[in-house]
Amino acid sequence: LALERMSVRKDYRGAGIGTALGRVALAFARRSGCRAVVLNTLMVQGEARALYERLGFRQHHRYVLPTAYGRLANCTITTYRYELPGTD
Repeated sequence: LALERMSVRKDYRGAGIGTALGRVALAFARRSGCRAVVLNTLMVQGEARALYERLGFRQHHRYVLPTAYGRLANCTITTYRYELPGTD
């Protein structure tokens, strides 16, 4: 399952909404028989990266955005992966 575009409005951050959304996505993936949940995030999204790591996601791969801007600005993308145990 690919998790894309999860966000919480700035004035509601820190209230546990992102954690709740993440847990719901993981529960959905389990019920659906997925083997893993993957997502990408930018290096500048420190709060999001910390949230994913608290939820149990692990860094899987890092790469520089393959565009002229990405190379110029060293815009690094991190791929996170959450393995769902007991799924085949």
